Amino acid sequence: MASRLRPLTLTTPKSLLKVDERSLLQRSMDALIANGIKDFCIVTGYLHEMIEDFVRKQYAGKISVTFIYNELYETTNNIYSLWLARPYAEGQEVLLLDSDLLYDPQIVTRVMATGSPNVLTLIRHELGEEEMKVVTDVNGSIREISKTCNPADAAGESLGIEKMGEAYTSALYKELEVMMDLEHLENVFYERAFERLISQGHTYKVLDVTELFSCELDTIEDFENAKAKIPAKLF
Repeated sequence: MASRLRPLTLTTPKSLLKVDERSLLQRSMDALIANGIKDFCIVTGYLHEMIEDFVRKQYAGKISVTFIYNELYETTNNIYSLWLARPYAEGQEVLLLDSDLLYDPQIVTRVMATGSPNVLTLIRHELGEEEMKVVTDVNGSIREISKTCNPADAAGESLGIEKMGEAYTSALYKELEVMMDLEHLENVFYERAFERLISQGHTYKVLDVTELFSCELDTIEDFENAKAKIPAKLF
């Protein structure tokens, strides 16, 4: 519901907030379409009708899109939204993107160009308790991902853009089934599932995209800083 962005989000979902003339969602979808993506699955919640109406009008006839409404959005976290996408994502090659990102479309291009089937984007900066931190091994594969790992051990922060291969999404949804149906972990971040899969032999290669513009928008201060710092070429 993006309560930290109120009053901006009182009548507008976070993903439809605009930077210059385009919303976060439009910028992200335009970047994906420019990289050849035509099949979309969008999990919605707060003010979902506005998102559905926007996408249908903006991209009519250009893409195939499935909407999934998370009616429990007020009491669940992004892991549950990912769980709801199971019929469309399990056993498929997918890109997973958070909806509150503002970023250079070249990040998507680089992710698509990587040879590894499983890629997680990372940015390097000073880390604290809030960031989703990533610890890697000598080969650049993730060996730990959480908000609680030692910042001194971390290579950086997970940006929130991942590429997953077919084997990974198959394993992911088996793990999510346990987490949802047996352990009832509907209100945690989906990175908890990523971390649990590491011991099962499923992990990501890290793609460092620090030099490309990106930011997450959680507060009004974040939003104002993003509008001030976004490169002119991204307008």
